[in-house]
Amino acid sequence: MKKTNANKGALHAGFSYFLWGLLPIYWKFLDKVNAQEILANRIFWSFIFMILVLVITKKWSLFVSTLKGFAENKKQMYFLTIASLLISVNWFVYIWAVNSGHMIEASLGYYINPLISIVLGMIVLKEKLTFAQLVSFILAAIGVVIITVSHGVFPWIAISLALSFGLYGLAKKVIHVESSVGLTLETMVLAPIAAIYMIYLFLHGTNSLFISDWRTNLLLMGAGAVTAIPLLYFAKGAQKIPLSLLGFLQYISPTLTLILGIFVYQEHFSKIQLLSFMFIWVALVIYSLSKTKLFTKRKVKISPENRAAL
Repeated sequence: MKKTNANKGALHAGFSYFLWGLLPIYWKFLDKVNAQEILANRIFWSFIFMILVLVITKKWSLFVSTLKGFAENKKQMYFLTIASLLISVNWFVYIWAVNSGHMIEASLGYYINPLISIVLGMIVLKEKLTFAQLVSFILAAIGVVIITVSHGVFPWIAISLALSFGLYGLAKKVIHVESSVGLTLETMVLAPIAAIYMIYLFLHGTNSLFISDWRTNLLLMGAGAVTAIPLLYFAKGAQKIPLSLLGFLQYISPTLTLILGIFVYQEHFSKIQLLSFMFIWVALVIYSLSKTKLFTKRKVKISPENRAAL
């Protein structure tokens, strides 16, 4: 039974990362709509979609009770607002990057995200770096420096995506709620602002929703579903599999995005970029292996002192 659950969990989590990896195709269909309007629609329709999900899955009462708890806890509400702002920044930068021909750099952001999280944990949570984490971070940093020096431009898209998502994860550590309820709360915080912006565009005649072709209208309204569905699958899978396996699966998404950027949308991928990615890929292999039981067992066998140091 446990093996069956683990297999189902791996399939659910893997499928969620597969959907996230293919998400750029969806945003490419909306490349004639500006990123701000796409973001507003994504937030607004995600909130509407999640309300329907909560009603259908009979979690509405849980949502209401959680909301009451947040109203009485200013610290939780504070971090919820921060989390909402951070994920919105992340969504905006990603949509803009994809539709502006920077898909490869966007994939880079999600490759280095786990390593950014290490640094944030060290700075904010006072966590100690293991030797493997230190090596991983140094290698990834070399990769980023190579891109920066060779292009003469700091890879702000990749760093913005990694940093915003890393900080989002940090804020979420303080907010302990069921995943579907959490997404509903996060989109609820910014849904009024998104709605006001959508009304503003409508009043000025610059909106795309409801005045474009039927495909664009459906894609804008469907942004809520494509945001929520992968997250729901991820939540189902994450509960049933080890964190180490989840760590390996997370690289499905940026790998698919990288492949799309190079082979489907014909973005330029130079030898220097390949070298930079190789440093980061090696860093991720070391980091991921350090999370496995095999590495832990070998580390214990070496010496108790080393285990304590790590």
